[in-house]
Amino acid sequence: MAKIQCELKGDFFTILKELEDAIISGSMSASKEDESNFNIGDCLCAVRVFERYSFAGGNRVSLSITLLQNESKIFISAITAGGSQAVFWKLNTIGEETFLDSIQGVIKKYML
Repeated sequence: MAKIQCELKGDFFTILKELEDAIISGSMSASKEDESNFNIGDCLCAVRVFERYSFAGGNRVSLSITLLQNESKIFISAITAGGSQAVFWKLNTIGEETFLDSIQGVIKKYML
């Protein structure tokens, strides 16, 4: 499992669109599996789940993103899973880390 969590600055919907575009354009096998959007008062939340095939691991890897805005603060949590074929230990996490790398440019662009 690989994870990124940090605070961002910018427009919530622009950041969300750029994240989605970076993931889908970053791999020919990437797909958006599902999404959830909701707000409570002024608080916005978007959850996205993506999958792609990992050539390194020979399996599918998932990336879950939660983007949360409360007032002017935006927080992202991005977590990958599924990159290992072992039964008891995670032996190969290269596919997970590579999938997470697909959004690094967007995160750096908007990171505080």
